Amino acid sequence: MARKSNQKLIIVESPAKCHTISRYLGEQYLVKASLGHISDLSTRGKGGLGVDVENNFTPQYIVNKDKRAVLNELLAAKKQVNEVIIATDPDREGEAIAFHLAKLLNLDIKTVKRLRFHEITRVSITEAIKEPSTIDLNLVASQETRRIIDRIIGFKLSSLLNKKIASRSAGRVQSATLKLVCDHEKEILNFKPEPYYTLKGQIKTSNNKVINVTFLDRKKDNELPSIEIANYIEETLRNNPIYVESIKKSIRTKESKEPFRTSTLQQEAFNRFGYTPSRTQSIAQILYEGVNIGADRVGLITYMRTDYTQLSETFIQRATNFIKENYGANFLGHAKVREGLLAQQAHEAIRPTSNHRTPESVKQYLEKDAYNLYTLIYQRAQASLMAPRKDEVTTVTFKCKDISFSVSNSTIIFPGYSIIYKDVDEGAPNDKFPTLEEGEVLSLEKIEKNEQFTKAPSRYSEAKVVNLMEELGIGRPSTYATTLSILKKRKYVNSKGGILTPTEQGILTIDVLNNYFADLVSAKYTANMEKDLDRIANDASLELEVISKFYYPFIKKVEYASKQIYPKKPVLTGENCPECGAPLIIRTTSKGQFVGCSNFPKCTYIKKDPLVYTGKNCPKCGKPLVERKDKKGNVFVACSGYPHCKYIEKEEKEEVAPKVSNESEHIKPCPDCKDGFLVKKKGKYGYFLGCTNYPKCKHQEPYGKKSFKNFKNKFKK
Repeated sequence: MARKSNQKLIIVESPAKCHTISRYLGEQYLVKASLGHISDLSTRGKGGLGVDVENNFTPQYIVNKDKRAVLNELLAAKKQVNEVIIATDPDREGEAIAFHLAKLLNLDIKTVKRLRFHEITRVSITEAIKEPSTIDLNLVASQETRRIIDRIIGFKLSSLLNKKIASRSAGRVQSATLKLVCDHEKEILNFKPEPYYTLKGQIKTSNNKVINVTFLDRKKDNELPSIEIANYIEETLRNNPIYVESIKKSIRTKESKEPFRTSTLQQEAFNRFGYTPSRTQSIAQILYEGVNIGADRVGLITYMRTDYTQLSETFIQRATNFIKENYGANFLGHAKVREGLLAQQAHEAIRPTSNHRTPESVKQYLEKDAYNLYTLIYQRAQASLMAPRKDEVTTVTFKCKDISFSVSNSTIIFPGYSIIYKDVDEGAPNDKFPTLEEGEVLSLEKIEKNEQFTKAPSRYSEAKVVNLMEELGIGRPSTYATTLSILKKRKYVNSKGGILTPTEQGILTIDVLNNYFADLVSAKYTANMEKDLDRIANDASLELEVISKFYYPFIKKVEYASKQIYPKKPVLTGENCPECGAPLIIRTTSKGQFVGCSNFPKCTYIKKDPLVYTGKNCPKCGKPLVERKDKKGNVFVACSGYPHCKYIEKEEKEEVAPKVSNESEHIKPCPDCKDGFLVKKKGKYGYFLGCTNYPKCKHQEPYGKKSFKNFKNKFKK
């Protein structure tokens, strides 16, 4: 039997954390990664649910195929050390991963040490080592309940929808989110424009200064609703003197916003930089896990999956001292906390791990996108603790016969938090407002009247949907970005520049779910489910009650719907089968679409080189649009009715941000730059390992089954 070393094994989720934590703890600790979940529900048994319904919904877990090598490596590492410590992410999923790791490694569930840290810094890691806790079995039960219910919904509904309307999947969170987008699209399509009028003018002071004014409906503070009102105001101003009725000054105080939580960070990153939620999360993951800053490696921000805005007392104290040192005591404010109805309050707000590690001091070590996001997080956290901004607002009211109108102007008298953080929609104050006196007579310089029409609501951006998901209690911070990714992957929505449009298949899916599973796709149902999961997180004994309450009514609805929903009518291509003469139709499978004979199974003809159907119809003739290739191999979208219809869809070019690798894709540290990680990439001649810092670092290695095992063995230490 091999002799054990004095080392202790720490298991985290991602290889990036291994690299960072190893530097802090030294050779006494061996740090390995589980690469996320090691095990999941089986797909065997009745209905492939991996749940024994008749035996109190007992889950049946198996080790994921792609994680068997990882598990063997952890088992081997366990034999070499005298203690195993689990340090997976501090959330519901991380707790479940810790639980399954403990079981698979034959560790005592009740006594195995569990580390929780919300930032990857030397101080945070060493403090967690000093005060380890144990696995929270209530939290594990909460995750397990969520997984079982989502598996039942996903398998039962997905199978039903695929069979009846060729939709690929459905789910508790994804379907409720899709409903938000589809309902909004119907609102846009049903919108009826209404006319309104704008009246803008310029008035000149006695010393020839010009003031721009806009005339509004005083009752509603809105555009003018009728041409008669606009004409009356215009005629009155042209034929009567205008004078200054009053001048009032006031002080307006504007408080800073609270620090970021997951949803607000994703929204702000989209508004400022155009980053999609998944892009923002990928960048934040890197900032959290660790970046090489000079000779040190450190996590720059705290855990980025949170719905709480509380800051730690330690950070507040450090930030207070920093603000005093750099701006003065008069710039100090107070901490702001937003407590949402469904906030779990498990983690503090997203903030920098060090006040003195300013964005400028680390700029040279970060890629542009990472620098942008870190700057945003750093400035928002600091600003949240700073004094409010104060503006002096001057409001001048003018009078012309029986018409009164006002103009306001603001001047900053104390910048407060805005000295470091300006809101994205904040306009620059106008400091050049002319000096006026009450009773002063002015003249009309210019007036312009226009008829316009109300516009339909704008389509939702991905960031806006994240905001709605949080407000309505759909999902959790860890699921916002992944939910949107699933909807795009399933082709239920299209995203152009981060703006979402539902596809025909997406709308059809929601129409069917609304008819037969209205409660399931409602935001209220999903929010109530999250409350139930939170209850279980405090009392694991409620797990069976929650699952039972869901399962039996749901199954009755599935059985009813399966008898009522008629299969989707096939889409005709306009061609006939060359073998039997029956019409050719578009068929859909989980692997995509193809053209086959409508006389199946009697005739099994499938058209060679099948066209890829987009799910949209030609605006000219109504036939399906398909993807075609030109002589150079470039893909374009055109009508399937060619040559009778020669419609070609013009493609809007979209800037695609460079891909940031996910933590689970990291295989090992890059031996060249020491800062990046090698990930699997596909090249002209097959797969290879390349550095995440490409093109700055162009290190490459061959990839294959044998070489992968060699790499794993080589880097065990």
